[in-house]
Amino acid sequence: MKRPAALWIWMILLAAFGRPVSARAHEVRPGYLELREIGTGLFELSWKAPVAGAATIPLHPVFSGNCSMGLGTAAPAPGALLWHTTLRCKEGLEGTRLTIEGLDAAVTDVLVRVERLDGTSETHLLRPASPQLSFGHARGRAARAGAYLWLGIEHILLGVDHLLFVFGLLLIVGRRWMLVKTITAFTIAHSITLAVATLGYASAPLMPLNASIALSILFLGPEIVRVWRGETSFTIRHPWVIAFAFGLLHGFGFASGLTSMGLPHAEIPLALLLFNVGVEIGQISFLLLILALERSFDVLQISWPRWVHHLPGYLVGSLGAFWTLQRTFLLLEKLR
Repeated sequence: MKRPAALWIWMILLAAFGRPVSARAHEVRPGYLELREIGTGLFELSWKAPVAGAATIPLHPVFSGNCSMGLGTAAPAPGALLWHTTLRCKEGLEGTRLTIEGLDAAVTDVLVRVERLDGTSETHLLRPASPQLSFGHARGRAARAGAYLWLGIEHILLGVDHLLFVFGLLLIVGRRWMLVKTITAFTIAHSITLAVATLGYASAPLMPLNASIALSILFLGPEIVRVWRGETSFTIRHPWVIAFAFGLLHGFGFASGLTSMGLPHAEIPLALLLFNVGVEIGQISFLLLILALERSFDVLQISWPRWVHHLPGYLVGSLGAFWTLQRTFLLLEKLR
């Protein structure tokens, strides 16, 4: 299956430069704000602010005038800064406006959850385009389901290195059936480790994981060159095996989107299921977009220079090498 080279270039450039490329390109760590009612108008407030490297992303929850926060205490947590305090709302929480200052300039979301004394709950997902909410307008399971589903979709679509790995697989796999088999293997593998990590049965150190995910992309570069030369290898003959093996690594990367939030244990099964469904929706949408564009270029019958056909593979390998070196240096710097 010969694919138009310009399509691959377009998709790689979109992935590489659609947002800032960093050593943590695959991470989209949402913030998490939890309010647990402990008395009339009194709440325990837990705020988990995402961290980029050694710097906290400047996000701050601000409540409207009838509510006041205590001083609270702050402590570092994996990938976040955790802050505990109390919130007192003289006129109750209903109708109170919450604004996450700085969210409009960030590349992340904030999940807001309220647990009341009467057993009801309320969930909101704040995004850069809508950093404000008024409490009392989004209750129940449907709102929570939508929030977790969207987090999964966004995590994969903004996960540059996850998409680039899938993209590299597409450059290697030539047959439609083998493509389905390969993507299915990747899906099963990352679903396994996503579940294992989110349920707390296993974990992977963040910085070595980042470097390993980058290495998985670099690994595909030479394999793409072998395809051009008409050579073969275990990866070219059995790409689904490689997709499964590296998919286990990528699953731990996906899990960071949930485990960093510190959700209540009762909420984890729902969050895990819908987050994973969201990841699959995003991944399938990415694949369908590529196939649709591929079909469009075939119909147009555009002829491209030879060097254009080779450029996508070199871009995959080069970006994989860049991220591998960058993340390895950051890991070694931390170990010093």
